[in-house]
Amino acid sequence: MEQHTIEAILGANLASLRARIGARCRACGRDPAEVSLLPATKYAGVAVLRALAGLGVSAFGENQVLAAERKAAALPPGIEFHLIGHLQRNKVARALRVFRAIHSVDSLRLAAEIDRRARDRPARVLIEVNVGGEERKHGFAPEDAIPAVAAMRSYAGLRIEGFMTVPPFETDPEKVRPFFAALRRLRDEARRLGLGDGKLAALSMGMSNDFETAIEEGATLVRIGSALYAGLDAEALAG
Repeated sequence: MEQHTIEAILGANLASLRARIGARCRACGRDPAEVSLLPATKYAGVAVLRALAGLGVSAFGENQVLAAERKAAALPPGIEFHLIGHLQRNKVARALRVFRAIHSVDSLRLAAEIDRRARDRPARVLIEVNVGGEERKHGFAPEDAIPAVAAMRSYAGLRIEGFMTVPPFETDPEKVRPFFAALRRLRDEARRLGLGDGKLAALSMGMSNDFETAIEEGATLVRIGSALYAGLDAEALAG
């Protein structure tokens, strides 16, 4: 697949997704400026990221520290990465060097390690909540999330900006609506208690199959992968 074809496909997909985000925001009385699209780049190669950067995308969501380091080194200045995958404590120092924000703080031990290493430059973080209670997923149990944020009050190295979740996968987006609503309620309660950075505005939730439902329930950042890359063959995507 030729590069100009890749760029055309990405440009069209990006425009379509932004239009859908805008339309859904307006339908539920929200300002489209409140919702950011974060490309999920776990399966995307550097050429795809370069093409997206050329289309004006300046932030990417990556699952692994090593992959983000490699991709960041090959991209122009001004590009930022957000960690949307699980972070091991032994990789915190490297993560803080490459990621602008960490969406996956899923334990007090991880929070403490980030705090220890980020005192001079507080890290922007989101608290990951396992809203579906799935054994194979990381995150605080819903009932533990607010006590955890309260316990982090003294962590000067963390700037807690909101919450993130990956709900159980369902082909019908309506089946995941309760999980998105639950995360929003947690965020609202944390704000009422004066926790986090004061605004605690961020809700990172919603992916290709359910982002419009997530927007209706208050998402401020949607992590989009497959819908953005639709039409690219495997070679083009990994290139």
